[in-house]
Amino acid sequence: MANLNHLPEAKKITTFRALRSRNYSLYFTGQSISQIGTWMQNTGVSWVVYSMTHSTFMLGVATFSLLFPRFVFSLYGGIISDRHNRYKILLFTQIASLMQAALLATLTLTNHYTVWELFTLSTILGVINAFDSPARQPLIHEMVFDREDLPNAVALNSSMVNFARIVGPAMAGIILVKFGAGICFLINALSFMAVIISLLMMKLPVNNKPKPVKKRITTELSDGFKYLKQTPDLSMILLMVSMMSLLVLPYETLMPVFAKVIFKGDASTFGYIRSFISIGAIVGSIFLASLKSGADLKFVLLTNTIILGIGLISFSLITWFPIAMVCAIIIGFGAMALTTICLTIVQVQTDEKLRGRVMSYLLMAMAGTLPLGGLLVGAISQHTGAPYTLLGQGFLALVIAAFFARFLGRDRLYQHKLKSFEEAEIDNYQP
Repeated sequence: MANLNHLPEAKKITTFRALRSRNYSLYFTGQSISQIGTWMQNTGVSWVVYSMTHSTFMLGVATFSLLFPRFVFSLYGGIISDRHNRYKILLFTQIASLMQAALLATLTLTNHYTVWELFTLSTILGVINAFDSPARQPLIHEMVFDREDLPNAVALNSSMVNFARIVGPAMAGIILVKFGAGICFLINALSFMAVIISLLMMKLPVNNKPKPVKKRITTELSDGFKYLKQTPDLSMILLMVSMMSLLVLPYETLMPVFAKVIFKGDASTFGYIRSFISIGAIVGSIFLASLKSGADLKFVLLTNTIILGIGLISFSLITWFPIAMVCAIIIGFGAMALTTICLTIVQVQTDEKLRGRVMSYLLMAMAGTLPLGGLLVGAISQHTGAPYTLLGQGFLALVIAAFFARFLGRDRLYQHKLKSFEEAEIDNYQP
């Protein structure tokens, strides 16, 4: 058998290299199961709300109730993440999420629920997530033993989430029709056991406990904000995330309308739309995970934003379901880059002591504007209709891409000029 150790380093790089770390492999397995349950619950809540109200605005309220608490509490969650043991925080938030899903399942199965009770439980989950995400993302640093595997780990995370977005909504569509929403919520509650067990099986470094901090909370928040101001590469990324989350990414708010009104379908149709979007997203995630170390992520982000805009425009204009699902794949491929690449850049470029706070600013940029965008999109579509609203979101994606084109393409332009200069030097060289 040939000795692979003599191959060039680039040849030995694999798409799944981060799974060499035992802790990350356990985390990846547990989260893969849990995320399927999460997307089943998300799909179930959206469908139940629209079935009860037949209002796109109320769908926006559902998105708002889940995501806005992350905007309110994520900065405090980032400080908690930097001050305390992230492993214990994550274990606590998973147990709390299990309890929330179990309560939601109980209310639904006993048929004692109203739309406002669904919104209240979504708000509770949003508060839990505000403390979960700032601890979860930096903890990956401690799960992966090779720092060069970190971008691959973040991309694999996205692949895992997007795979769950394929399986979860598809399963939810079938279960909603045959058994009802309560079973979707019950499966989600049980799925949290997988990630809790995987966390308990981990063996993290003993020195992962942060040093005691005596600063005030306001001072720590100010330190994180100053760091962002001094790091334009991070602050520009956060600005782009905010604009996309407000104006473009809430397109999912309209998907139940397309399923029921445009395509004349039912809950399974809604599940198929989400699943095809996720097929595109997981293809894009695998593409990102396969990129070589040092790849120009900003240029990939620019390209995918343009792809997203084209996908949204095409989807809004097509009424034949099979072709629309091709457009849904394009939408998923374009949209996945935003969060994945932004998380990767923040993870790699942020100082370890400030990572939780900077991550919380990023989450605030997404979670703060996305629910507001959901309300905005829901309100506009009430007057203009879902197709025209989605068409406008597609054009806005292209406008945002054009606005940030110079920043996102700067590194590639620099490399091109450097290469041209080196070639000119070689041509002018006189021995």
